[in-house]
Amino acid sequence: MDKNPVEKEDEPARPGIVERFMRATGKARIFLGPAQSSSLDHPMTAENEALLQQQRVEADQWETVTRADGSTYVVPRKVR
Repeated sequence: MDKNPVEKEDEPARPGIVERFMRATGKARIFLGPAQSSSLDHPMTAENEALLQQQRVEADQWETVTRADGSTYVVPRKVR
């Protein structure tokens, strides 16, 4: 049986890009601090309140249906 020329048994496996990214950002967090830097208990601006209301109206047009196998999908909401 021929060996695959792509597989090299002598070299250790190189870490994937995701693993390298996580390692790099973990080291950066030492200097930059945690990802969440603003508090969540500040008052909403009028612009953000209007945007939230618009998003709620748009979301109310849809409903999520769950199949027997556990999968879900989104369908237009039926007017009742």
